[in-house]
Amino acid sequence: MTTEKEIFHLEAQGLRKFFSAKEGFFGPPKTIRALDGISLGVEKATTLGIVGESGCGKTTLGRILCLLDTPSEGKILYNGREVQNLKGNKLKEFRREVQIIFQDPYASLDPRMTVLEILKEPFIIHGEWKNDGQTRLLKLADKCGISKSHLSRYPHEFSGGQRQRVGIARALALNPKLVVCDEPVSALDVSIQAQILNLLKDLQKELGLTYIFISHDFSVVRHLCDKIAVMYLGKIVEFSLANEIFSNPQHPYTEALLSAIPLPDPEKQKQRSRIILSGDIPSPLSPPTGCPFHPRCRYAKDSCRREIPVLEEVSPHHRAACPVRPLAHARISS
Repeated sequence: MTTEKEIFHLEAQGLRKFFSAKEGFFGPPKTIRALDGISLGVEKATTLGIVGESGCGKTTLGRILCLLDTPSEGKILYNGREVQNLKGNKLKEFRREVQIIFQDPYASLDPRMTVLEILKEPFIIHGEWKNDGQTRLLKLADKCGISKSHLSRYPHEFSGGQRQRVGIARALALNPKLVVCDEPVSALDVSIQAQILNLLKDLQKELGLTYIFISHDFSVVRHLCDKIAVMYLGKIVEFSLANEIFSNPQHPYTEALLSAIPLPDPEKQKQRSRIILSGDIPSPLSPPTGCPFHPRCRYAKDSCRREIPVLEEVSPHHRAACPVRPLAHARISS
């Protein structure tokens, strides 16, 4: 997916992640391919969106990219250097550069620690508290909209939006260069979502941050991301600039997801045809043969049962697996 001229801040090359599980209590063990050959990259000071339904592997990819989990196969490159096998002090150095904001702002914060203790912990672990840690902490809390009077409180005393501000501040404590945002607003009310998204955009502009933004909501990533990767059942099915994805979707799955975005104008909403996908996302324990999307695809043909599509370039910086070509497709006969 990359050319020789492209130099990514963080890059994945052929990432695969396998889990062993049983289908039923007495069933034989099976392999779940949570990630199946993921290759992508994000440039400095940009935002890469990763979108897809629940269970497609988004969170697993995010955790692997920030080395909270290890890949079964493939490489992770940070500024051109392999990092997937880092240990000890080198891993600690990587942690300073790459951080994560978790989805659930309550479960990710220790309920027995005050906000001050939570934000203080990164400085202590990396030996920076004795220098100017306290001053930096107070400035960071102010940037993230956390009042000084709230630092003595515990997580349960805050709303979901306030807790997520604490999570963001903790992720930024050591001045990282790249932040993985794992659905940071999905557990929040819509009005609070806008506040957190605006905060993330302001922090990126001020600090020059690089984001990998994981979400299942296209309407959220539309206003935040420069590029978007669409995932389905552990694979990337489309990858392009955000504007290109919205104006010219090529994969049938992307096309269906975009048709589900509600429009603020009721008249335009009535005029737009909604693409309804048949059935549920297949189980990763028993994925379909051939194209993983063919059981739900309105353009599917017989060969889709046998052939696994690969990402191909449909235009500069726009790749899709099995681009939408309605005239070349026919439904699979029942």
